[in-house]
Amino acid sequence: MRDSINSYEKKVRSQNGEDGIIEELFFRIGTTNKYFVEFGVQDGSECNTAYLSLFNNWSGLMIEGNKKNYKRLKANFSNHKFVKTVHQFVTKDNISSIFKHNYVPAEFDLLSIDIDGNDYWVWNALLEYKPRIVVIEYNASYPPPQKMVIPYNPNFVWDGTSYYGASLTSLSELAKKLGYALLGTDLRGVNAFFIRKDLVALSGFQELTPEQGYHLPSYNNGPLGGHPWRDGPILEI
Repeated sequence: MRDSINSYEKKVRSQNGEDGIIEELFFRIGTTNKYFVEFGVQDGSECNTAYLSLFNNWSGLMIEGNKKNYKRLKANFSNHKFVKTVHQFVTKDNISSIFKHNYVPAEFDLLSIDIDGNDYWVWNALLEYKPRIVVIEYNASYPPPQKMVIPYNPNFVWDGTSYYGASLTSLSELAKKLGYALLGTDLRGVNAFFIRKDLVALSGFQELTPEQGYHLPSYNNGPLGGHPWRDGPILEI
């Protein structure tokens, strides 16, 4: 029977079972600099890197675009000198300069992307950076083999509907181009987990197709358990 990342789901400070999956992945592949970058953290109380920074001595960069959320984020991590917080609305045009300005190393352990919109485009803009593990939100309302990416709009703000981000198939295609392999998704159908291809064997997990790694959305009250449906222009890439 194939070993699955879902066997290790555990929630400490993450939204779903991401904490346990991330912990198991780094137990298997080890850490290098124990450095993370996460954007879309809200106030930092429930995100994919809070557990690492608060309980596992990781350092890193948390980026939040909402002013009120950032104010709380800054207060929440004011006593954690190895975590830098930045108030910035992330776009594909500014993300590389944000990384450079904050001295993000070219290779680091974990990147987490959850901005409810231009996630695909922002990851694609980080060609100079090679994190070992990437956790990125996918739009589970578009199951494999559907390709779906919202057209890039630097001012996009999610409206709570199914119109955001990119499907798992489209993210997996991008991941291949960037040198990453899909290991799976969390059980609630929120985040996808990618590992740099040179680390797949070390992880002990198998690379999965989108069909193998996909989970239906099991959140909110929309169709099939996802967000309320909204049509909009999409790119099938």
